[in-house]
Amino acid sequence: MGVRLMVVDDHRLLAEALASALKLRGHRVLAAAAPTAGAADLVIARAPEVCLLGTALPAEPGIFDPVVRIKRERPQVAVLVLGPVPSPRGIAAAFAAGASGYVRHDERIEGVERAIMKARAGEAAVAPQLLQGAFGELLNPAAQPDDEGRRLLRLLTPREVEVLVRVAEGEDTRLIAAGMNIAPSTARTHVQRVLMKLGVGSRLEAAALAARTGLLDRAGPLPHRSGPAAAEPGSGQSA
Repeated sequence: MGVRLMVVDDHRLLAEALASALKLRGHRVLAAAAPTAGAADLVIARAPEVCLLGTALPAEPGIFDPVVRIKRERPQVAVLVLGPVPSPRGIAAAFAAGASGYVRHDERIEGVERAIMKARAGEAAVAPQLLQGAFGELLNPAAQPDDEGRRLLRLLTPREVEVLVRVAEGEDTRLIAAGMNIAPSTARTHVQRVLMKLGVGSRLEAAALAARTGLLDRAGPLPHRSGPAAAEPGSGQSA
């Protein structure tokens, strides 16, 4: 028997695609709404069995306020958070707000469906390793908001920190590669790893997160370039 679902995400295309895929698997999707600002009102009015609620920044203060309100007014609704690769703090915040689980944006539809069934059954719908990290964060909340930049900095290698600083300064892949004396393909790989570790979906989000948490101030200035690939005066390349 299908599950009565609601999909709410800022990215309308993602919400509608996920809703369509779930309908094809026999579930009853009540709505695929884009604005998360009105998510709580929609869910409370329609009262689905499970709500898939999208978020771009799972560690942002107040991001799970709609979950709190939904669980307060419709406690029977199981809320599954949809988001990027999360930090333990993001997972912990989702569960603390009352969510039944966390599903990554890149999860296969089979995984999403398994999470839905677990949530409806009252089980925690999250990968075991993510759940372990979340419980550790809840029991031992080490990083306070002022320390968020330091925590994020520890996630990155020195080279990845340099990549993040260059991204925040607006450098594209070509300039990052030239500035670090590496191939463009290697620069792209570094950028993707930085986005994954920070739990964001774009360079703009990474730059905003780094600026907001003070990570850029902690990172320090970019190293001076040296070696045969360094820019010569008048070459037009940026350091």
